[in-house]
Amino acid sequence: MKKLILIVLVSPLILFSCKKDLKDGGTCDGNAGAETLVHDGQDREYMLYVPSSYNASTPTPLMMNFHGFGGQAADYMTYADMRSLADTENFILVYPQGTCLDGSSHWNTSLPGGDNKSSADDFGFVEAMINQLSNEYSIDSERIYACGYSNGGMFAYGLANFKSELVAAVGSVSGTMLDFNGPTAHPMPVIHLHGTSDGVIPYDGSSDWSSAESVLNHWINFNNTSTSPITDSDSNSGITIEHYLYEQGDSSVSVEHYKYISGDHVWFNNSYQGKNTAQLIWDFVSKYDINGLM
Repeated sequence: MKKLILIVLVSPLILFSCKKDLKDGGTCDGNAGAETLVHDGQDREYMLYVPSSYNASTPTPLMMNFHGFGGQAADYMTYADMRSLADTENFILVYPQGTCLDGSSHWNTSLPGGDNKSSADDFGFVEAMINQLSNEYSIDSERIYACGYSNGGMFAYGLANFKSELVAAVGSVSGTMLDFNGPTAHPMPVIHLHGTSDGVIPYDGSSDWSSAESVLNHWINFNNTSTSPITDSDSNSGITIEHYLYEQGDSSVSVEHYKYISGDHVWFNNSYQGKNTAQLIWDFVSKYDINGLM
């Protein structure tokens, strides 16, 4: 039986850096039907989708998908929709809500300090949320994945850096990484999707944001993958999408990149070889558990 749950996150919804405000629009309105938990003295929200194929006797993977700066989980779920995929592939899906600051929601992507917009403990919230879900459902603790758009993609990288014991693989759409010095505890499979005409987080980077290349190079080097990618491209969905795959990393992990030529700052609607953004991310991360390639 499908179950839709939501959790309220009350705190600032700003990107994650004191360098520059990244605005993707939205308000701090609540999410109808939200599930709530209290963490660090704050009411937090998330939307939960349990697929019709869920069986309590079988450990089930968990996918967390994080909205961008200023976003609402309920709205984000409609355009970064992974629910039908969760039914088909049998994973539990959650869209957490960031906290609110000055009328906009956000994720803090670094440890407490200069790169965060607020004092909200988002890493702690995610861990508490996973614990709550694990008490209510049969969660496969070795197959927990994180992805997100914009600030949410940055937060997925934050989890990879600072809470790697929680996640087996991560994905980022139109995002970047702020902190390259996290104590990542295991090889980390990474999929990065980015448009070359992104006017908010430029593909080639800026004085505020790291480039897509620098983020990819970090994970290529960290995972000891090959430095010569397998390449391909597809121009059948109205845009040219280049694909780069760096294989043979430690624990057989890979780093994968989809480069959307002239692509904007969006959760992409274009398909690559018949697969949409949600499918590309799931097909990549689901190959791995916390120990690497399954």
